[in-house]
Amino acid sequence: MGDLPDSLLAREEGNVAILTLNRPHKRNAIDNITIDGISRFFDTLPAHIGAVVLHGEGGNFCAGLDLTTLTDTNSYEGMLHSRVWHRAFETIEFGRVPVVAVLHGATIGGGLEFASTAHIRVAEESTFFALPEGVRGIYVGGGASLRVSRLIGASRMQEMMLTGRTYGAAEGLAIGLAHYVVPNGTGLAKGIELAKKAASNAPMTNFAIIHALPRTAEAPHATGSLIESMAAAIAQDTPEAKARLAEFLAGRAARVKHDGS
Repeated sequence: MGDLPDSLLAREEGNVAILTLNRPHKRNAIDNITIDGISRFFDTLPAHIGAVVLHGEGGNFCAGLDLTTLTDTNSYEGMLHSRVWHRAFETIEFGRVPVVAVLHGATIGGGLEFASTAHIRVAEESTFFALPEGVRGIYVGGGASLRVSRLIGASRMQEMMLTGRTYGAAEGLAIGLAHYVVPNGTGLAKGIELAKKAASNAPMTNFAIIHALPRTAEAPHATGSLIESMAAAIAQDTPEAKARLAEFLAGRAARVKHDGS
């Protein structure tokens, strides 16, 4: 998974890779070295890895951009810096495998941008969300205006930035910033469980979910319908899909049941 800086830790649990932000003394704020390491990690995922879990060391997931990286930069350098974050986060959102973010404590600014790249977000009860750029005199630069606004709507994001409002874990679940809320200390186990479920899907199906679904949702109706039809045809034509369908039709595959979780 490439040579990673000390600010990132990586380990494997079966076919799931766990990437941990390791700057607890900085509330896991992301600096230039770390963002480069995130890009290398996702660019060099081994073929046997079927899903990734994002996590933060210490009491917080991520307090955003390390603001010391913005000192003495002009507007051109700032724009290039933003584009580095965009490229890194696109390798997560539109990568090869599903990504689960496990959140706790501060998940703010660039940390929320980082979390929003994941396909599934698990928030421990300690999690709180914010976009403090407005009160800092700066503006989001890691894709929040694209991803966070898509999750909660542009109007709610405007209010967060204009007022500095924070949302707790339960509120974040209600408005779409998280998919699950779990007790403190249990998030990583839940995240790994979900990652293993996602990794067990057919790779072509996961690829369509990651790449085709978000583009279909934003496309004009006619274009989206065509993308959906093509993705469905390609996915169902794979040998793995045919084998899974045969198992189901033969009564050997588990039926869908609701367990209340």
